Amino acid sequence: MATIHREDGDLEIGETLPHLPLRDVVVFPHMIIPLLVGRPASVAALQTAMAGDKLIFVTAQRAPDVAEPGLDDVFRMGTVSRVLQLLRLPDGTLKVLIQGVVRARLSRLVKGDDDAMRAKIQVLDDVEGRTPEVEALQRSAATQFSEYVRINKRVPDEVLMSVVGIEVPSMLSDTIAANVISKVTVKQRILESVDLATRFRLLGQVLTEELEILKIERKIDGEIKSQVKKNQKELYLNEQLKAIRKELGHGESGGNETDDLRAAIDKARMSDEAQETAFKELDRLARMAPLSPEATVVRTYLETLSSLPWKRATRDKLDLGRAQQHLDADHYGLEKVKDRILEFLAVAKLTHEFRGPILCLVGPPGVGKTSLARSIANTLGRKFVRLSLGGVHDEAEIRGHRRTYIGSMPGRIVQSLRRCGSNNPVFLLDEIDKLGRDFRGDPSAALLEALDPEQNANFSDHYLEVGFDLSNVLFITTANVTHTIPPALLDRMELIGLPGYLEHEKIAIARRHLVDKQLRESGIPAGRLLLTDTALETIVRGYTREAGVRALEREIGRLCRKVARSIAAAPAAPRRGRPGETRRAKAKRVGVDIVRVDGGDVGRYLSTPLYLGKEVPATDEVGVVTGLAWTSTGGEILPIEVSMMTGKGELILTGQLGDVMKESARAALSYVRSVARRLGIKPEVFDRMDVHVHVPDGAIPKDGPSAGLAIATAIASLASGQPVNRQVAMTGEITLRGKALPIGGLNEKAVAALRAGVKTLLVPQDNAKDLQDLPAFVRDALEIIPVAHMDDVLEVAFRSSSRSRVRVRPRAGQRQSTGRAPVGRTPVGTTH
Repeated sequence: MATIHREDGDLEIGETLPHLPLRDVVVFPHMIIPLLVGRPASVAALQTAMAGDKLIFVTAQRAPDVAEPGLDDVFRMGTVSRVLQLLRLPDGTLKVLIQGVVRARLSRLVKGDDDAMRAKIQVLDDVEGRTPEVEALQRSAATQFSEYVRINKRVPDEVLMSVVGIEVPSMLSDTIAANVISKVTVKQRILESVDLATRFRLLGQVLTEELEILKIERKIDGEIKSQVKKNQKELYLNEQLKAIRKELGHGESGGNETDDLRAAIDKARMSDEAQETAFKELDRLARMAPLSPEATVVRTYLETLSSLPWKRATRDKLDLGRAQQHLDADHYGLEKVKDRILEFLAVAKLTHEFRGPILCLVGPPGVGKTSLARSIANTLGRKFVRLSLGGVHDEAEIRGHRRTYIGSMPGRIVQSLRRCGSNNPVFLLDEIDKLGRDFRGDPSAALLEALDPEQNANFSDHYLEVGFDLSNVLFITTANVTHTIPPALLDRMELIGLPGYLEHEKIAIARRHLVDKQLRESGIPAGRLLLTDTALETIVRGYTREAGVRALEREIGRLCRKVARSIAAAPAAPRRGRPGETRRAKAKRVGVDIVRVDGGDVGRYLSTPLYLGKEVPATDEVGVVTGLAWTSTGGEILPIEVSMMTGKGELILTGQLGDVMKESARAALSYVRSVARRLGIKPEVFDRMDVHVHVPDGAIPKDGPSAGLAIATAIASLASGQPVNRQVAMTGEITLRGKALPIGGLNEKAVAALRAGVKTLLVPQDNAKDLQDLPAFVRDALEIIPVAHMDDVLEVAFRSSSRSRVRVRPRAGQRQSTGRAPVGRTPVGTTH
C-alpha cells in the first residue's frame, strides 16, 4: 500500500490495481480524458474498479493492433487514474471519464476470476524540488508553450489560460506534454522521465521542434493564400475582360477560348470517336479554373487533336515514266532496286491503294537508302517524313506518353504526321536494325501495329487514346544488316538489297552529282576547276574504301577547298562579260587560270594516299595463288601463299583467318592428299612435311566461303612444284570430292580482279547465271571461265603457266583432256 499526499487529502493506492490498456493514448497525471472501452477484459477491469476504490492502472500499448495485450505488449510505465464517470452505451460499449493521478511502474499482470487483468505496480510519486535549474527550465517551457498556442490555431486559448496558473513543476510539465505532443512514443518518453530536470529538457526539445514545424507550415499557408488570391484576381479580371469584349462586339472573333477550340474541332474533320472524346474534354475544360494544371493538360490535348491531319492528304501522281526519270536522275545504277520500286508503284496505280509488304532497303551506309525514299516521295508528289530509330529504347517514343502529367506528348509517329500536315506522306523509318529494348518497353512491338496493314487503320497512341488511321501512310524502312531486326518486324517487310557501288559507278556518281555539289559549297565558279576521270579514279582507289560514296564526297570537298583557297588568293577577274559568253570563255578571255586536276595532281592536294592498290605478282611462282574476297567496302584480291617444311604432317594457318576459312584450308588439304597420285605427287610427302597456309595482311581479319579453290590450287602447286599463272585469279569453295561451290559478291570480285591486272577469272559453274549482271567493260576485259571441279581449275592454272611441267591426269570416268580448252575470252553464260 502506497500513500500519496495531495492537496485534497491523502490517497491510499494498493500494490495491485485493475489494468486498462489503451491504443494510441498516453495518460499523464492530472490529465482528464474521455475514453470509449469495448474489449471484454477492459470492461471487466472498469467494473472491478467501480466496485472498489475507483482506481485503475492505465498503460499504452506498444502495437495498437493487438487485441489481447500481454505484459510484453504494453509499456511498463503507466499512470494510476481515478474513474470520474462511467456510462454504458446501447451497444455495450462503456464511455468513461478518467483523471490521471500518479506515475507507476508495471511489474507483472495477473488475470482474475472476473476476466479482468490486474497489474502489480510500484507507485513513483514526483519529488517537487524547486532548484534553480528546474525553475529556469519551467519558465522556458511556459514561454515556449505560450508561443506554441499563439501560432497553432488548433489549440484553444483556454488551454493557455489553464496552464499559466499552474505553479507546481510536475503538474505544469505533464499538462504541457498532454496538450502539445501527438506521437505516442514521444509522450511515453516524457511519462517515463521521473526526474523533473530531465523531463523539462525533453519537453523543451519537443516544443522547439514543434515551433519550427509550425513556422514552416505558417509560411507555406501564407504562400498558398497569396497564390489563391492571385488566381482569384486573375479569374475576376478575365471575366471582366470577357464582358468588355462582349460589349465591344469582339466575343465572336476569338476572345472566348472554349469557342475557339470548338471551332478548331469542327474544322479538323476528326473521326466520330475522336470528335466525341474532344467535345467531352472541352466540356470538362469549360468547368475548370483556367490556370489550373489540369486545364493546361486538357487544353494541350485538344490543340493536338484538332491539329492532326485526320482528312488532309496530298494527291498522288502515279506516272511510271515520270517516276523512272526521277529515279534515274537522282541515282546512278541500282537497276534492280529501281525496277522493284516501279513494280510497287505500278501495283498501287492499278489497285488504287498502297497495300502489301513494307519495303526495307538494306545496305551499308552511304549507298543511297534515304535518298531513294526521298525520290519516291518526290515521284508521288507526297510529303517526306524521316524518323531515325537508332538508339530508341522507350516504347513511349512510338506509342506516346499516357496523358497523366504535364509535359506528356504523343509518340514520334503522330508528332511527325502533325508537323507534315498530311495523313499520307512517305514515312521513312531509318535504321530499324538499331532499335533498342530495356525496362521501358519494346519499341519493335509498338511498331508492329503501325507497320501491319491489317492493324494500322486504327493505330492507338497512348496520348490520343483514340484510333488514328495510318493506312494511307507509305512506310519505308532502312537497315544496314538484317540479323538485328526483330523477327516479327522482319516478317512484315520485303528486303531490297543495296550491295554498294563499284568503282566505275562511284566515278559516274561523282561526275554527275558530287563534284558540282562540292563546287557550289566551296564557292568555286563554274569552269574554274576541271577534275578529270583519272583524278576521280585516283581518289576512289587511293583515298576511299567504302561501299557508299560519303567518304568520296568528303575527299572531293577537301580537294575543292584547297583549290578554293588558291583561287581566293589570286587577283579578282572582271565581273562583266560579253552577251552570250560562257563563264569558261570569259575566264579564258580575261586570263584567269583554269585549275585542272589530273590523276598525278591529286597527291598535291590530298597528300599521301590512304590505301595502296594490290597487284598480282610480277612472275609465276610455286605455291602462290591469287584469290578473291568480298568485303563491305567492295572486292579485293586475296593472295594466298603455301610453303612446306620438315615436320609431322601438320597444317599451320596464319593471317587472321576465321573459322570458315580454316575449314576451307583443311578441306583443300584433304582433297589434294586424296588425289595426290593423279597430280603426280607422292602421298608420303604429306606425312613428313608440315603445310603452312598464309594469307598476307595478317592484321586484317578474313573469313568467308570463297577461298577453298585458291587454297587447294596453292597446295597442289607447292607439292607438285608446278607454278601457277600470275594472271589467273579464282574464287569459289571446295568440297572433299573437289566440287566447286558457288559464292556471292561476284561483281565486286570481278572488278577487283580486273583492277589488279588479272587476265583470266575462274568462277564456280553455279555462278554462270550471275555473269549477265557483270558490267560490260568487265566482261570484255576478262576471260571468265566457269568451272565445276577442282581438276578444271588446276588444268587452267597450270596450263596457262609459262613454266608448266606437270599435266593433270584425268580422274576416273573423265575423258582425257584434248588441251583445246578455250583460252580466249569466254562468252558470258557459256561453260567449260
